[in-house]
Amino acid sequence: MTKHSPRLPFIDALKAVALQLIILHHLAFYGPMSDHAYSLAPDLFSWMSQHARSAVQAFLVIGGFLAARSLAPAGVLISLQPLGSLRKRYLKLVTPYLAALLIGLACAAIARMLMTHDSIPGRPTLPQVAAHVLLLQGILGYEGLSAGVWYVAIDFQLFALLLGILWLARALGRRRGVAVVGTLLAASLALASLYYFNRDSAWDSWAVYFFASYALGALTYWATNQKRAAGWLLLIIVTVIAALLLDYRPRIAVALAVAMALGLARRHGVLETWPRSHVIAYLAEISYSVFLIHFPICLLINALFSRFAPAEPGVQLVGVLLAWLASLAAGALFYHFVESPGQKGFSRPRAASGFT
Repeated sequence: MTKHSPRLPFIDALKAVALQLIILHHLAFYGPMSDHAYSLAPDLFSWMSQHARSAVQAFLVIGGFLAARSLAPAGVLISLQPLGSLRKRYLKLVTPYLAALLIGLACAAIARMLMTHDSIPGRPTLPQVAAHVLLLQGILGYEGLSAGVWYVAIDFQLFALLLGILWLARALGRRRGVAVVGTLLAASLALASLYYFNRDSAWDSWAVYFFASYALGALTYWATNQKRAAGWLLLIIVTVIAALLLDYRPRIAVALAVAMALGLARRHGVLETWPRSHVIAYLAEISYSVFLIHFPICLLINALFSRFAPAEPGVQLVGVLLAWLASLAAGALFYHFVESPGQKGFSRPRAASGFT
């Protein structure tokens, strides 16, 4: 089995930046602190509210890239027990996720006592909670118990979908070449996502809607294994640009940019060497914990400032900045006391998600 570096600094940097944008997007989009602070920097708050959400594409692409690296570095599925790999993936995602949901429910209950705002999730029902535990809330049409929990469900679907494709390729490709069959199957589904499913938001609770971005990461990883990597990367670029000319989607443009950055970084030896920063590496390491916990913390601070602080733009801007920093601090604590202890005993594929 191919040995991997414990950390990939270039990916760490992408994750650290993308995570900050996601936190700021939720702070700008959900308010009410940002509603009051908006007048101080209207263009910035509008951009964060409407466009910073595209940073999630970085995690989708990174997730596919790392899944290919972990599951099938040469294009052939390594695991002899795909269902065991899927079970480990579920437990790795869900163990801290469930703890974060409990914290989110508590923070939402406190927020309801302090303010009335449409950003507060409704009181949960038992079926709704069960759907979240099974990562089926989007498919079954339930409101998310916290902002961003949809991503956890989609991440699991995407991992399962790629794992299934690689397993099928191994079953079908004994004579024709397993790696070729797997790449063709992944590329075919990516094209279907790019040209059809991703153009229809009715599919956004299903992995096929996001598979174009995820597959960009996986296909980029496999392309950079080849001697003529530049030609394969160019083919990916041309295919995606053609789709954007047909129907321009900023999220796909961002996904393409991230994929090409990863491809070039790997080909030129940057992926594992730059940038060297303990801060960036730490932010990347705790990224999943921060992602899980940041919205409840932001919601709680919004409620406190709504109830006890004056509605002055400057004061509310301080609240926004405080919520940002508190999210990082809470995520660090959550990582050390919940996620990290909970993940002990889980073996590879470890780095198969954009966050983890």
